[in-house]
Amino acid sequence: MHILTDVSFSVNPGESVAIVGSSGSGKSTLLGLIAGLDVPSAGRVLLDGENLFALDEDGRAALRGRGMGFVFQSFQLLPGLTALENVMLPLELAGNAKAAEVARRHLERVGLGGRLRHRPAQLSGGEQQRVALARAFAVAPSILLADEPTGNLDVHTGAQIIELLFELNRAQGATLIVVTHDTNLAALCQRQLRLDGGRLVL
Repeated sequence: MHILTDVSFSVNPGESVAIVGSSGSGKSTLLGLIAGLDVPSAGRVLLDGENLFALDEDGRAALRGRGMGFVFQSFQLLPGLTALENVMLPLELAGNAKAAEVARRHLERVGLGGRLRHRPAQLSGGEQQRVALARAFAVAPSILLADEPTGNLDVHTGAQIIELLFELNRAQGATLIVVTHDTNLAALCQRQLRLDGGRLVL
């Protein structure tokens, strides 16, 4: 049984695209393939003309580290690290000598300049997602992938995160691909791709 079948589309640099559909339609699987986190049984994903799946796992990881940012529904913060350390981590892995300075600046941009030393358990859900946004944008990604970024947040906090997501995205000009059930978030994207039973429907 195939999760996705005959799904083909292109995304232009700087474009914002929402992937929508019912639960189980293959949205998160598609995002995982775009990121090179999952490997397809057939087909390919081209990033700037380069086939992700012509690379080995280390090669795909290196490509992600150079040009992709990620925001997840579950925040994916490391519980033993402070907000500052969570944002610094991908910068340090990329060899950025100014990781602390860059991380601090991005946390200030998302309104958490006073929470740098707090660990995830000491932060609200909205604050944790702000840390995740800061971490994603700190690496200056050319592509930002977001999987249900408002899924664990109340409506008011979700609206704040949506506003911040697009504000940061406009400032940095990244291509944005977001999986969402949030109709407000999807409507703000330039284009919507709808999946139904693993197929792209127009």
